[in-house]
Amino acid sequence: MATIRNAREDEADLLAEIGFRAWEKAMIAIGEMTDMRESAWEAFRNFTRADWLTITVIDDYGLVTGWAAREKLDELVSDFWIDPQYQGQGFGGQLLTEIESEIVRQGFEEARIETHANNAEAIGFFQKHGYAINWLSIAYAPKIDRDVQSVGLRKRFVPDEPQGYGQEF
Repeated sequence: MATIRNAREDEADLLAEIGFRAWEKAMIAIGEMTDMRESAWEAFRNFTRADWLTITVIDDYGLVTGWAAREKLDELVSDFWIDPQYQGQGFGGQLLTEIESEIVRQGFEEARIETHANNAEAIGFFQKHGYAINWLSIAYAPKIDRDVQSVGLRKRFVPDEPQGYGQEF
């Protein structure tokens, strides 16, 4: 049975490994991983060690299957990683539901997440859960000396105000 809980400090390296494996899987499909592996590993390790208090974990009978983070504890889900061997088993949906519930409890009207524009698997997952692409960006990434396309997705929890013309009666 899956349990969703706060991360513990002693899990930081395990969480980094899970995030890195999920990142590798996504990047292999995109084909841009070679030059970034070492810096990506360091980034995962540094993040999970420094910011473990912002991480929510999903585990299955004590075995961590994935995690998500909200670095600034706002509506932006800065990280969302399910260990590749557990993808497609419902852990991501359960974790996302919990993260969204927390965002709503804190009074935010929407959740946001960003990913590589060519990460079709992640985009499809979030769209399946009610997210829509909100923006597309291309920015230069000096670590790999190339432009990288990103997309931002969002899910509204309250209806948008109707936009009309003129005075409403």
